[in-house]
Amino acid sequence: MKTLEESFEAVLAGKKPQNLYEPISYILMQSGKRLRPQLVHFAVDLFDGDAEQAQLIAMAFEMLHNFTLIHDDIMDVAPIRRGKETVYKKWNSNIAILSGDALAIMAFQQLLKLDCDRELILEIAKVFAQTSLEICEGQQYDLDFETQSAVSIDEYVNMIRLKTAVMFAGCLKSGAIFAQADAESEQALYDFGIHLGIAFQLADDVLDVYADSPAFGKTIGGDIRDNKKTYLYLKALELAEPAQRKQLEELFAVPTVNFEEKYQTIRAIFDALQVKTITENKVRQYVEMAVADLDKVHVAEEKKSALKSLALKLIDRKK
Repeated sequence: MKTLEESFEAVLAGKKPQNLYEPISYILMQSGKRLRPQLVHFAVDLFDGDAEQAQLIAMAFEMLHNFTLIHDDIMDVAPIRRGKETVYKKWNSNIAILSGDALAIMAFQQLLKLDCDRELILEIAKVFAQTSLEICEGQQYDLDFETQSAVSIDEYVNMIRLKTAVMFAGCLKSGAIFAQADAESEQALYDFGIHLGIAFQLADDVLDVYADSPAFGKTIGGDIRDNKKTYLYLKALELAEPAQRKQLEELFAVPTVNFEEKYQTIRAIFDALQVKTITENKVRQYVEMAVADLDKVHVAEEKKSALKSLALKLIDRKK
């Protein structure tokens, strides 16, 4: 079976115009974590499905993921992704928007290449379409929260469920559908993906403030710069003394001018309120929920070890 990179190269070979497809190649060939294609293959392997055909589903979800990154980076004015210039920064916003749109369409095309029962293709396409729409909903909530005066922790968790976790869940469910798993196992894997994705994003919130920059591959403090109301910020508001709360709200109410001063001030408040530890404990809770979901998947325990190991690694995530 071809590697994911080889599969992408084959799809992009000879494509023109260059300014449309070169940015797509640029972002797809940055290997990243490749978590989403891994999840597709993990689900297919659980039920002894066809790994070579499943590569098309893995490609589709990885393409969809990278489409969201191209557009998110424009909206967040993010200069760095995976330690490299973002697509809009390397080219320009117009090219990035168009390349992102093309990448989303190409993702759907991969599913149409599946050589299996048409009903299975239709079911996978439904999951893929719903996942795509929910990601857009999550991104809009994320943008809304930047200017919304009050955001609850429940609202925030729902936002990251849509923006991040449904993709994990969709990968797993699509793999299970393709491998013709039973309905209860499909749902359990979907739930596993939701809990895993929420844990992943909460860990990302911590890393945005506390990571070692070269390992993280993104700008440290980007959420603070952009006034993102992350779990750490919302928990800090909940625990803060009146003076701390007033300072946090004031700093997040205006565009960032002196980033380093703002970052250090907010990090000091987070440290004082121990929100890093609190958030890390919440990551553990969601990981435990994800592991419990695996109990409902109807395969031998040893076949679940890779997924269980993936979930547990999130507790000590460094990038």
